[in-house]
Amino acid sequence: MSANPLALKIATPYARALYDFSVEQNIMHQVTADFQNLEVFLTKTPELTEYLSNPVIGVKQKEDVLTKTLKSQLNSETFKFLMVLVKRDRINLLSSVIVSYLELVYKTASVKMIEVSTAFPFTTVQKLNLIKKLKELTNAREIRLVVTVDSSLIGGFLIKTNSKVIDFTIKNQLENLAKHLDGVLEI
Repeated sequence: MSANPLALKIATPYARALYDFSVEQNIMHQVTADFQNLEVFLTKTPELTEYLSNPVIGVKQKEDVLTKTLKSQLNSETFKFLMVLVKRDRINLLSSVIVSYLELVYKTASVKMIEVSTAFPFTTVQKLNLIKKLKELTNAREIRLVVTVDSSLIGGFLIKTNSKVIDFTIKNQLENLAKHLDGVLEI
């Protein structure tokens, strides 16, 4: 979910244009599904992202790689959009375009993207309970959790939304206790 602010600024007009086009053509659901799948795929294949971002590699080679790897997996309009990014030498912004596009879709659909860092993976019941509580707190119709496991948190979890950070981690509680004790013990 986190991305380079400058890249997001450049990527936003592309995302907005694709969003408007997908709404106009009544293909928003297909494009959104493509981008959700692409987001996962790019996360699992960092070498593809590096290849596409490499300025030494030519447009034709990038088009060929995308055609071989993604053309059969994507809606034709989504694939054409990727080719536009390649031709305009903006394919290196693909991850930022995906983030911007999905934010537009989620905002329209009242879906909140929330990042959660936890020391241990959530069980299904814990995840469902957290989603239920977050729906109540944010008044969203749907919550999309992006969960990362970070064992340095020791226990508990950290919730990040657009404007708030809620820290229920043991690491944070220990740091606060240490600060308190430092203040009390300095006489």
